[in-house]
Amino acid sequence: MRTKILLILLFASACTATQVNQAIDEASRTMETGAAPTSDEVSLALKEALMKGIVNGADQVSLTDGYYKNTSITIPFPPEFTKVEKKLRQIGFGKDVDKFIMAMNRGAEDAAREAKPIFATAIQAMTIEDAWGILKGNPDAATQYLKRTTSPQIKEKFKPIIQSSLDKVSATRYYTDIVNTYNKIPFVEKVNPDLNDYTTDLAMRGLFFMVAVEERKIRDNPVERTSDLLKKVFAYQK
Repeated sequence: MRTKILLILLFASACTATQVNQAIDEASRTMETGAAPTSDEVSLALKEALMKGIVNGADQVSLTDGYYKNTSITIPFPPEFTKVEKKLRQIGFGKDVDKFIMAMNRGAEDAAREAKPIFATAIQAMTIEDAWGILKGNPDAATQYLKRTTSPQIKEKFKPIIQSSLDKVSATRYYTDIVNTYNKIPFVEKVNPDLNDYTTDLAMRGLFFMVAVEERKIRDNPVERTSDLLKKVFAYQK
């Protein structure tokens, strides 16, 4: 019964007011009847919650500034080449470096739009055992499931899109200009990091970070506790 109620509330967290009321009514009936959820019900409810909630992480990062203005996931100048950034800023190329950083993040935002259908496929492919494991698992169990089952596909999908996006927003040109400018400085060690791999890896890391944020919201705050029923349910949960 407890699990059924929690799953209903997880579903309600991503729904309209009407759907929330319907979910609360169903929760009330569940409490009255004491019916235990079947494995199929657990699987279906958790899939619905994931589709409506956790995937929001992909929506958020795909917006303009979804990466660039989110300090938790902004893609910075490659940290292993901080000496390059520092030197370029010292000699008056700070604006070029800033344009390059923005362009990398725009590329990631562009690519992130492709993550949602990949997540949707993975969620629909969840087994009953997967669902129970997520429900009873760690606070980021759903995120880890998605990371485990989708990372290869997401990386394969992201790389060409990021390359195209980097080209479209001139990041490749900025990168080439920056590297060429730096490499012309006397006595410096020449650099040539793989821009696509770097941006793709950090784009994926940021994506899963935001998915984990959405998962925590679903687990920790399904709905505001504004009714007697909700207070009773959450008290029962403890």
